[in-house]
Amino acid sequence: MTKQIFRGILLAAAVSFCACLLLFLIVLHGDYDREIMNEVKNEAVYIGQAVEISGEDYFTDLDSSTRVTWVGTDGAVLYDSMADAAQMENHANREEIKEAFAEGEGSSSRYSKTIAEKTIYYAIQLDDGSVIRVSSTQYTVWNLLLRMIGPLLLITVVVITIAFLMATTISRKIIQPINEIDLKHPDITEDYEELLPLLQKIDWQNHQIEKQMNKLQQQQKEFNTITDNMAEGFLLINKDAKIVAYNNSVKTLLGADEIIDGSSVFTINRSEPFRTAVNAALDGKQCEEEMINHGRVHHIIANAVEAGGERSGAVILILDITEKEKRKEMRREFSANVSHELKTPLTSIYGTSELMLNGLVKPEDMQTFAQSIHDESGRLITLINDIIKLSQLDDARIATEKEAVDLYQSAEEVLLRLEKIAAARHISLKLSGEHTIIKGIPAIITEIIYNLCDNAIKYNKENGSVEISVEEAGKHKILRVKDTGIGIAKEHLQRIFERFYSIDKSHSKAIGGTGLGLSIVKHGAQLHHGEIHIESAVGEGTEITITF
Repeated sequence: MTKQIFRGILLAAAVSFCACLLLFLIVLHGDYDREIMNEVKNEAVYIGQAVEISGEDYFTDLDSSTRVTWVGTDGAVLYDSMADAAQMENHANREEIKEAFAEGEGSSSRYSKTIAEKTIYYAIQLDDGSVIRVSSTQYTVWNLLLRMIGPLLLITVVVITIAFLMATTISRKIIQPINEIDLKHPDITEDYEELLPLLQKIDWQNHQIEKQMNKLQQQQKEFNTITDNMAEGFLLINKDAKIVAYNNSVKTLLGADEIIDGSSVFTINRSEPFRTAVNAALDGKQCEEEMINHGRVHHIIANAVEAGGERSGAVILILDITEKEKRKEMRREFSANVSHELKTPLTSIYGTSELMLNGLVKPEDMQTFAQSIHDESGRLITLINDIIKLSQLDDARIATEKEAVDLYQSAEEVLLRLEKIAAARHISLKLSGEHTIIKGIPAIITEIIYNLCDNAIKYNKENGSVEISVEEAGKHKILRVKDTGIGIAKEHLQRIFERFYSIDKSHSKAIGGTGLGLSIVKHGAQLHHGEIHIESAVGEGTEITITF
């Protein structure tokens, strides 16, 4: 820092000196230029008056240090004190001559080719129309500077020497109090007022560092709180497989009564998957293993920890995936159910078509067999469509951009579609309520209403009724479907929304049910944050309410 201050002071002194010197030369040159111009002008006036009195004879004995030129009214040179007038070119276009012809007097200046010299011209018009021009040559600023190079170098050396000594002394005095500052406890005193901003900055930074340290400690506490409350187990071990840090979930998941810091990680679990994961991480590999512990399925994720390019340990996460495995099992069951439900109509279609293909069907029975194929194909298409809809709802592959949907209008459209089916069974359909708008996906809302009404017709009694009502209660929009059908026993109410669940499979098959309709209703309502409530009694009918 001392060198920087020293160089700064020395540079500032040198630049200031050079700037002052240049400014001085420019001012001096300007004054000199004006003085020359005044002398040339005075001499031109004097010579002009003399020529008007004495005429051309005046030039016979003319002795002047300046150059005098006499120009006629046509621009021809009549006399020149330094050259043969007869051999000189016409001067009518010279700037100062033209100005003199026009205004009575004129001036100009021109540089030599080397710009080392400048010639000043002044012209004055005489009474007879001719022009007397006087010119004088002077040195430019750069020429003057070159001529004064010797004294200037001497002055420069003296100035630099003085600046060097002053810079050395000043920089040391500036640095001394800075070197004596106690950075942890800077004293803001009056002895060094120039250091006050620096000391205030250091003091402020000390407070900021203290705040950041407190914040880091708080974050450490928060991290400990978070890890302690994590459902996942967290273990940090060193390269010797010794426990460095852990959270409470490790005890719960692994069933360890006590964990001692610094003890081997294998003291809390010695199962093969756990040991495989730990050893792989300590070897620098990422490893994932699953193990069964106390009837629960645990997923272990182990990764190496590196510091400064060297392996320093490993971090181990233990996740309870028991519920995930249960869901996998449910999906497997669903796949099995789908296979079974698809196999039944396909087997019937295949068997019937094979009989027809082999000519084993009588001509009079052909229509019956064709009707069987038609019915089973329709059931198969309905089942596949329901499976696709349910899969789309599960995987969120349908459009999720919601728009305004009128529940009442959607119900009207559904009832029009089901009108013929209901009439065939002499079931009356009734819609009541008011136009109610919700934010939703129109296709899914329609599917929900359709499945509810379709079930209410399918599982209804002959000459029964289905009532649909749409109403608004404060912020809630309510859709209610009530039928006079066969009803549902209490023990089945909690399961009717499961996929392929059917109270009476033979009855469901007879009416064309797939066992997926209410599952679609459930998932569609969940997608719209709707709550489903069901009331039913055997032989008295069912009422399903969805509150959006």
